[in-house]
Amino acid sequence: MNPQTAITHNPHDYHPVINLVLDGLTSQHSKRAYKKSLIDFLAWHETEGNPGLNKAVVQRYKSRLIEANISHAVINQRMAAIRKLAQEALDNGLINQTIGSGIANVKGVKAQGVRAGNWLTKEQAQELINAPDSTTLKGLRDRAILAVMLGAGLRRSEVAALSFEQIQQREARWVILDLVGKGGRVRTVPIPCWTKAAIDHWSEAAGIHSGLVFRRIRKGGSLAGDSMTSQAIYNALQEYAAPLGIKIAPHDCRRTFARLAYKGKAPIEQIQHSLGHASIKTTEIYLGAIQNLTDAPCDHLGIRLD
Repeated sequence: MNPQTAITHNPHDYHPVINLVLDGLTSQHSKRAYKKSLIDFLAWHETEGNPGLNKAVVQRYKSRLIEANISHAVINQRMAAIRKLAQEALDNGLINQTIGSGIANVKGVKAQGVRAGNWLTKEQAQELINAPDSTTLKGLRDRAILAVMLGAGLRRSEVAALSFEQIQQREARWVILDLVGKGGRVRTVPIPCWTKAAIDHWSEAAGIHSGLVFRRIRKGGSLAGDSMTSQAIYNALQEYAAPLGIKIAPHDCRRTFARLAYKGKAPIEQIQHSLGHASIKTTEIYLGAIQNLTDAPCDHLGIRLD
């Protein structure tokens, strides 16, 4: 395949090129995000008349995204996917070094300020944990799912892939051992006793003690035996959060874990290890440590309405 024809095929022929990128990723979440980013880019590329892949074309695409008021996070994700595409194309002889290096130098956009995250208070987290009906098999499973998300700060994909074999004792406490997270980083995550108890209650009721921890349950309430998807984990969270008036996504449980641990005096570097962040700056964002919305500057103005 020559450099100019690598991405100038009919849209139906884009998949082999996209697979060059996807084959180099380990996370299913990253694969889905990169695939969508590249399909969108290549669709735009076709509307532009299929010009050759180069730095100027990628910069023009970034400018169009900015003009369309696409969020900084989405733009940066798309730029990362395109840079990965260029790297794979270079490695496979589809473009030359000059073009590859040029595209690699197209950076994302800088966010101005810090976006407010969404965190639960300790009282809301407690209410959410106790929302499932613990007299039913589904309720016990869902309570254990929530306990893992809030008690260990796992991503929903990590919850879906969690196995009993990973839950072991180290230094007289229970941990999730050798958890493979984003970017292939491996970490060991300590879990509180109430998270372990929730898993045990579910395990005993379901009669399962090996393999995947969380399984699908049929509408009649019996165990189906197969795995849960990341989407099913999301749905389980929403089922209990919505009636409580809590608007929360699975990643907000991760943020809540970080903030509640920090407020409880846990060292920030230990929170970083539990979350598996490569940079402590990412952990600081999860904590919302830069902006204090509980004791904000506006609370100290001393102004009142009559």
